[in-house]
Amino acid sequence: MKLGVCYYPEQNPEELWHLDAQAMRELGLKIVRIGDFAWFKMEPKNEQFEWEWLDRVVNILQNEGIQVVLSTPTSAPPSWMINQHPEILPVAENGISKNFGSRRHYCPNNPAFQDFTKRIVTQLALRYGKHPAIIGWQVDNEFGAQNSVRCYCDRCVKKFRDWLIDRYKTLEDLNNAWGTIFWSQLYSNWGEIYPPNLTVATPNPSQVLDYHRFASDSFIKFQKLQVDILRENIENQMITHNPEFDQFELDTHKLGVDLDFLSWNSSPTGQAEKLTKRFYAPWETVPEFSYDVGDPYITGFIHAWVRGAKKEPFWIMQQQVGQTNWGEINTGIRAGTVRLWTWHAVASGADTVIYFRWRASRFAQENYQSGLLKHDGSPDIGFKEIANLLPESPVLQQLKEEPLNSPVAILTRFDDLWAIKIQPHRKDYEYLRTIFGYYRALTELGINVDLVPANTDLSDYRLVIAPLMYIVDQDITDHLEAYVARGGTLLFGTRSGSKNESNIMVNEPLPGLLRALVGGTISEWQALPAGVCFSLRSEIPGLTGEAGFWTEAIEPDNNEIVNVLVRYLGGPHSGKAALTEHDFGAGNVFYLGFYPNHDQLKALLKFFVQSVRCEGILDLPDGVIVIPRGNHRIAFNFTRNEKTFVMDDQVVTLPPRDIKFFLRDWS
Repeated sequence: MKLGVCYYPEQNPEELWHLDAQAMRELGLKIVRIGDFAWFKMEPKNEQFEWEWLDRVVNILQNEGIQVVLSTPTSAPPSWMINQHPEILPVAENGISKNFGSRRHYCPNNPAFQDFTKRIVTQLALRYGKHPAIIGWQVDNEFGAQNSVRCYCDRCVKKFRDWLIDRYKTLEDLNNAWGTIFWSQLYSNWGEIYPPNLTVATPNPSQVLDYHRFASDSFIKFQKLQVDILRENIENQMITHNPEFDQFELDTHKLGVDLDFLSWNSSPTGQAEKLTKRFYAPWETVPEFSYDVGDPYITGFIHAWVRGAKKEPFWIMQQQVGQTNWGEINTGIRAGTVRLWTWHAVASGADTVIYFRWRASRFAQENYQSGLLKHDGSPDIGFKEIANLLPESPVLQQLKEEPLNSPVAILTRFDDLWAIKIQPHRKDYEYLRTIFGYYRALTELGINVDLVPANTDLSDYRLVIAPLMYIVDQDITDHLEAYVARGGTLLFGTRSGSKNESNIMVNEPLPGLLRALVGGTISEWQALPAGVCFSLRSEIPGLTGEAGFWTEAIEPDNNEIVNVLVRYLGGPHSGKAALTEHDFGAGNVFYLGFYPNHDQLKALLKFFVQSVRCEGILDLPDGVIVIPRGNHRIAFNFTRNEKTFVMDDQVVTLPPRDIKFFLRDWS
């Protein structure tokens, strides 16, 4: 288990480099990440490379016994490049080109920028690809940050047409897939197709989804351009990337394919502020947690998303150590917080934690971002926290080596995420909110859960949940049928099977291709306004209340044996099934026909995990997380108050912002 720090030597006087490296070593840091914003320093003029400064930095760190992760600097193209090739700048959805002066100011499809990228990455790889101090590479930095995934420049227009030709082959197939007969949108020439921006009314949702796919694929292709160069020139060095998790506009499942593992940048207080409105419904009560530690369910959700993309350990490439600078209210933190975050990351599957950053910047956009050192060079709270944390490193290492096994998987898919965002049909119907609700409820029950791509091998899971399997094709259907037929248990949520891969409604009774699994059809469905709810009669222990927001009536097929567990007692679905169970092969399939509130969801999931004989079910108070690793458990209190709960028939008391370990062997 290694701890490290992000370092920006180019932003500090050279006389500090030795002092900084020595202090890092004395603090116990083992890894330093450098280079992500240093393109101008590496190449101050076109084809004029300056490596001596970087050689000195790497050698200084190596002499202190510190390993280096080197970043390719492509997230911040230098001014001379933009001056020579202004067409590199991306074009916003409003058709106006963005300007130089910040970061992520490039179009990944621009051929000039691709050439500059090939050259700088090749030079870096040739010089450092076999350097003994360099243990790995971070490609670029934070794909997707600042809403930078989708560009609408002329080059992207052409590339989008090429992408469509590759996908559909003929205009007839494209017109059929998009349903362009509607509103007389039929195309007779590929050159007639443009990105779905600047339309008078809403654009075609099939076209919008394809543009989301195309834009995401463009960055995946741009990343592969760099990865391929690195792979040809490095030895015994890993390659990773740290995508941004805010808008989820980049398919990180596909992004991870070419990498050794995924990383992410964890800023719990800022991410709680940004994502709370997206992850919690307006009518929900946000659970208790201390404002200066962030929401542990949101932080844990992204930990699980990153780990699940490849079902592999991941890195925290930038771990918050104090105040952030990009929120609306950038809170400070208190003693114990960095330790809490570090343990939470490791317990959730992080192999390495890199703190952001060594020195606080005195200038530019991030001068309010805390570092381990303050602006005057004195230790800040994060520095002191790490010093106190280091004696626990052997236990962290022991924990990291324990298996992180999850009996439950939640299926995730970017096509579903984007398609629901394009046509939610009901205000506040959010894909991520739906997925998060299931994750949070399982976490509150003390159950480890993996968030995995829909095509993941599911054979090791006792329960697989598809809360919103909106877009379905035959491959997904076959995959799920095989899992259930072998004895698996599968739960579908509302709107499953509604659309095909072109984002158009299926031309068969809902849930479309999933009908054989469900053993019935959706005879009726309604989006309900606030305050309109229908009574339920339930066979599920603890499931009470009414159904609102979104309801579907399930009609079992005549030739199938379907067990009805919940029925509607009032409203237009009165007497119809609201939750069914259907035997399929050696397994069984549940279909949940209403959108449950949080209490209902916890009752349902408790029933499901008990039915598949999951062990260690808990009833945890708000803000308390318990993560099993092997036969061990780690309990976290993310609140400002002491918390008490029962585990293994014993009362556990947790102080605020603290951790308790339940380990077999402390040696």
